[in-house]
Amino acid sequence: MPQITRLFVKSALCYFVAALVVALAIALNPLLALPRVVITLGPVYFHLLMVGWVTQLIMGVAHWMFPKFTRAKPRGYTWLIWTTFFLLNIGLLLRVVAEPLRALQPDLGWGWLLALSALLQWLAGLAFVIHSWPRIKER
Repeated sequence: MPQITRLFVKSALCYFVAALVVALAIALNPLLALPRVVITLGPVYFHLLMVGWVTQLIMGVAHWMFPKFTRAKPRGYTWLIWTTFFLLNIGLLLRVVAEPLRALQPDLGWGWLLALSALLQWLAGLAFVIHSWPRIKER
């Protein structure tokens, strides 16, 4: 298994645990009166689960399992899949920070951070498609 695939899968597992912790905090909030930030974590939970867990797991396994690019470069251009990994994770972590900030302090203009996180995640998706497209071919 390539190193980047292991990194995608391990990161996905960490995000899955983080999503479960956030879900638990959201569920327990009415009973325990947790800090006010917990009420803003719905979008964070969704992104941790869908982008952090599901998308990263799919990207890592796809990079590993898709047909060879060429004999010389069986997995394609590795710099592009590493770029995908970093863009996706930086974008996701920015979103984890930006969502609560924007919800708790809407007057301070945190929307730009949310937009930046979305742009980074979009660029990661585009990089993944560019990297993977040539590996999808007929026999």
